[in-house]
Amino acid sequence: MDKATFATKGRKKTVKDPVKELSIVPATGDFERLITMNKKHHFEFIGLMEPKQQARKLERYRRRIGFAQAIANVSNKIWVFIDEQTFPRLEVTHLPKIGSDHCPLLLKCDVETAPVRKAFRFLNFWIKHVSYKEVVKENWHADFYANSFILFNYKLKKLKKALSIWSKATYADIFQKIASLEEVVLVHEVQFEVVPSQDNRERLQKVHADMIRYLSIEEEFWKQKSGMQWFKNGERNTKFFHTHVNGRRKRLQLKRIQDSTGIWLEQDEEIAEEAVKFFKDQFTENNVPLDFRILDHIPTLIYGEQNAELLKQPNKEEVKQAVFGLNGESVGGPGGFTTSFYHACWDIIGHDIFDMVRAFFNRQELPKCVTHTNLVLLPKKKEVTTFSDFRP
Repeated sequence: MDKATFATKGRKKTVKDPVKELSIVPATGDFERLITMNKKHHFEFIGLMEPKQQARKLERYRRRIGFAQAIANVSNKIWVFIDEQTFPRLEVTHLPKIGSDHCPLLLKCDVETAPVRKAFRFLNFWIKHVSYKEVVKENWHADFYANSFILFNYKLKKLKKALSIWSKATYADIFQKIASLEEVVLVHEVQFEVVPSQDNRERLQKVHADMIRYLSIEEEFWKQKSGMQWFKNGERNTKFFHTHVNGRRKRLQLKRIQDSTGIWLEQDEEIAEEAVKFFKDQFTENNVPLDFRILDHIPTLIYGEQNAELLKQPNKEEVKQAVFGLNGESVGGPGGFTTSFYHACWDIIGHDIFDMVRAFFNRQELPKCVTHTNLVLLPKKKEVTTFSDFRP
C-alpha cells in the first residue's frame, strides 16, 4: 500500500465500514482533494502511507482537514488523522522496525467503552424553553418541615430528577437529532427541486428552521462544556469548542500512577484507592497545636463599628444583588446547577436562598449536604508520576 490513503466514514460511534483504499497521494496538491473529500464524506479515520511531506506540516494539515488529532510515526512514513468523538480513548504505541524501513503504529481504540453514569449538569439552554419554568414551579416544594439548608437541598435533588426526565422528553439526544435532521433536509431539498410547489417550500423551510435550532443548541452545549468564558459570539464554533473539550479531557486523563513505594498502578480501582490514601494522609494532622499565643501578635485591623457592619443581617435585595453578580456559566458546587439557574428562577427560589443566608448569619449549624464538595486534581507539570504532582 505504498503512497496510499485509507479511511472510514460515518457519524455513528461504532465503526462498521471496512478500511478502504481511496486514492494515491504522492504530492501536496492531492491533499486539497483529501480536504474536499473529508468535507463531503465526514471520515472518522484517515491514514496516509508515504505522505512525502515534512513532519512539521502535520499539524497544519490536521487543522485544514478538520480532525481533532494527528499522529506520525518515528520515520514520518505514516500519518494518521483521527476523530476523537468516534475514538474517545486512543492509545498510540510506536513499534520497532522489523524487516522494513517503516516504523509501525499500534492504535488501540476503546470504542466499546462501558457506559458511565454521569453526574447531573444543568444546561443553560433549558432556560429558553417555554415549559422550563413550569417544571421548576411544579417540583419546587417539600411536604415536610426542616431547617432551610436541608429543605433547599431536598428541593434541588427533586428538581434534578424532574429536569432530567423533562430534558429527555423535550430534547432527546441532540446529536442524533441533528444527524437525522440532516437526512430529512436532504430529502426535502430533493423533493422541492423535483416539485417546486408552495407546500414543498414550506416543508423545507420548516425542517431548515428545526435544523438551525438544534445546531444552535449543540453550539451552546459545547460552549458551556468548554468553560470558555472569554468567548462572546461569532459564527458557529461547535468544532472549536468540541476540540477544546477533548484536548482538556485528554490532558486530565490519568492512565497510571506510582504509589508511595514506586510501583505503577494502572487499574482504576487501585488508582482510586491510592488517591484516597494519599490525600487523606496529606489532610490529616497528627499533632494538633494547643498553644495559640501567636495570635496575640496579630494587629487589630477591624474595629467595633466595622465588625458590626459586617455582621449586620442582609436584606433580600442585597442577597439578590450578590447572586446576580455571579457569572452565569459558573457552577457553585457538586450539585451541577449553574448560576444561570438561580438567575432565571429567582422569583421561584429566591426566598429559599434568602432563608439560608439569614440562617448562616444567625450561626445555624451547616449540614453535610452544604459543606461537602468535590476534590479536583490539577496537574502541576506535563508528565505526572505520583499524586504529589497534582494540586488539589
